Amino acid sequence: MRKTLIIIGVLLITALLVLEACTQASDIQITHIFYDGLVFRTESDEYVEITNLGDQSQDLAEWELKDISEGYPTFTFPSCILAPGENIRVYTNEYHSEWGGFSFGYGRAIWNNNEPDVAVLYNKQGEEVSRKSY
Repeated sequence: MRKTLIIIGVLLITALLVLEACTQASDIQITHIFYDGLVFRTESDEYVEITNLGDQSQDLAEWELKDISEGYPTFTFPSCILAPGENIRVYTNEYHSEWGGFSFGYGRAIWNNNEPDVAVLYNKQGEEVSRKSY
């Protein structure tokens, strides 16, 4: 009986630790979606802004940003160290070195102006770390 209670206690503690790890928010967050670009028709100036809200630098290599409302496109980050408090942007089809120089390289608008889309950021293990709609 005592062994059974010990095993049950260990299992409960393990389950609580796993649950806590799964519910912790990531320090890397999607903080803004500029969805109604000013460039006629292609809206190449749309962007998703990502911010490191933590106190540790994070390498975003192999992380993915995706419009999950449509299921595409997906942007895969090259090696990029995001310092604490730093912001970067992933544009639809423009490159701005002052914001990291990232672009989907997509020839038409990604983010829907009439119905909100959802952007999701995944770490290199494929785990969702941030989600934002507008």
